[in-house]
Amino acid sequence: MIPHDELEVKARVDDPAALARTLATAGVLEFRGAMSDRRYDRSGEFEARDEVVRLRVYQPEGTAPGWGVLGWKGPAGARGAYRHRAEVETRVADAAAAAAVLERLGLQVILRIDRDIEQYRVGDAVARLERYPGMDTLLEVEGSPAAIEHAIAATGLPRAAFLSESLPYFVIEYERRTGSRARLATTDPQV
Repeated sequence: MIPHDELEVKARVDDPAALARTLATAGVLEFRGAMSDRRYDRSGEFEARDEVVRLRVYQPEGTAPGWGVLGWKGPAGARGAYRHRAEVETRVADAAAAAAVLERLGLQVILRIDRDIEQYRVGDAVARLERYPGMDTLLEVEGSPAAIEHAIAATGLPRAAFLSESLPYFVIEYERRTGSRARLATTDPQV
């Protein structure tokens, strides 16, 4: 499979409830619940190449069963005003089995990220409101440049609030602004 191009931007959200109402009006809610990421590596080999191997687990609100998404991301870069990475992902019904396969291959979890999300389809873009255990709420918008710009306009947030930065940038900014350590994981220790 040929990787597809992932283009995205992120923004810090001051009023998540108001933005959720705006997104519900502008788009269609695709998912609400918990999303956990586990990033894997083996002796730093993926990090050295600026690659990411990730197992993402979605647990919908209520009693519906969850699922996983196993993914690989290539080196990060920029494409215009957007963060860019090549990406290959596949949905897996049994996330625990996928994690066991990764561990049997000698990979270890190097980073844990847990958040509650609301994911909306706004035109051809995906807009995901992300609430972390102990950090700012973020909005990630992903799609083609035109779809991203359409979704940004629909949020009512200023375009300047959307950056091509990755999560570590927002962690540093949160810690600098508040003087508190960001907490990205719920029950697992931050690695």
